[in-house]
Amino acid sequence: MPRAWVWTQLAIGWLPMWALFTVLMMSAHQSPVEEAAPYALRLMAIAATLGMVVHRLTARLPWPHPFRLRFIVVHLLGGLAYSMSWFGLNAVVESLLRRTIAIPIGPGIGPYLVVGIWLYGMVAAVAYASREAERSAQLKALAASSQLAALRSQLHPHFLFNALHTVVQLIPLDPRGAVRAAELLAGVLRSAIGEHKEWVTLRDEWDFVQRYLEIEAIRFGERLVVRSEIDAAALDAQLPSFALQTMVENAVRHGAAPAIEPTTLQIRARLDRGRLLVDVDDNGVGADLALVERGGTGLRRLRERLAWLYGGSASLVLRGAPGQGFGATLQLPLRRAAPEENGDD
Repeated sequence: MPRAWVWTQLAIGWLPMWALFTVLMMSAHQSPVEEAAPYALRLMAIAATLGMVVHRLTARLPWPHPFRLRFIVVHLLGGLAYSMSWFGLNAVVESLLRRTIAIPIGPGIGPYLVVGIWLYGMVAAVAYASREAERSAQLKALAASSQLAALRSQLHPHFLFNALHTVVQLIPLDPRGAVRAAELLAGVLRSAIGEHKEWVTLRDEWDFVQRYLEIEAIRFGERLVVRSEIDAAALDAQLPSFALQTMVENAVRHGAAPAIEPTTLQIRARLDRGRLLVDVDDNGVGADLALVERGGTGLRRLRERLAWLYGGSASLVLRGAPGQGFGATLQLPLRRAAPEENGDD
C-alpha cells in the first residue's frame, strides 16, 4: 500500500474522527478528556489499521459497471466482518492494558457494530473515490498526450510543405537562390524532424526561426523586411516548440506573400511581471479576424496546444483587419529550463 495513502487517511479521516469520538465519550459517559482521548485514540488506531485491509479489498473488488447485486452483498459482509473485528480487537487491547478480561460494550453491542459498519463504509467510499479520481487524472493525461501528439503531427507536414514550396518556386526564377534555399532547408528540416521536445527555450526557437527567415529572404528579396527586438532576459524562457515559428510563418504567408509592396515583419519578445510576451506584427495585406478564427490555420492549432499545455493561463491574441496588417501576441507563464536542459543540444 502506498505510504501516501496511509498518511492521507490519517490526516483527512481518522484524526478528526478521533476528536469526534473523544467529544462523544466525554458527553455520553461524563469522562474527563484525559480518559476519553486515549480510549478514543485506541479505537481509531484499530479502525485505521483495519481500514488498510478495506483499502486492499476495494482494489481487488473494483466498482462494477454495470452495478451488480454481488458487489453490495460482498461489502455488507465485509462491513459486518470489519465491525466484529473492530469490536474484538478493541476488547483484546483493553484486556491487555488492564491485565484482565475486558469487553467494552459501551452503549451496547448493536450500536457498536452499527458504528463499525459505518466506519467501513466511510473507508470504502474514500478508497473508491480516490481510485476514481486517480483514474480520471490518468485518462485526462492520456487524452492530453494524444491530442498534443496529433497537433504536432499536423504541424510538421504543414511547415515542411510550405518550406519545400518556397524552394520549388525559386528553381525557375533563381537557380542559385534555389540551391542556397535547399541547403538552408536541409538544416531547417534536420531541426524540425529531430525536435521532439514539447518545450524549448526562446533562444533555440529564435535560432530556428532565423534560419527559416533566411529561406524566405531568398524568395522575397527586398519585399520582406525583418526587424527584431528580443530581450536577452527572455532568451532562457521556455515556450512550446514551433510556437514562434508558427506565428512568423503565418505573417510571411498571409502578410508578405500576397503583397506587392515591401512588408515589414516585426518580432518582439520580453518578460513582463512573470510572463513571457511574444509579438509578431506585419504591415501586409491584413486579414479578416473572423475568417482567421474559423479557419484551419497553424494559429488555431497553436491555440489548441496552449489550451492543453497551460489551461487558461496562456493566450494567443490576434489583431488586424483587411488592408491594415496583422498581429499576434503570445502570453505565457514564465517557465525556465533546468540547467541540464540548457545543455541538451
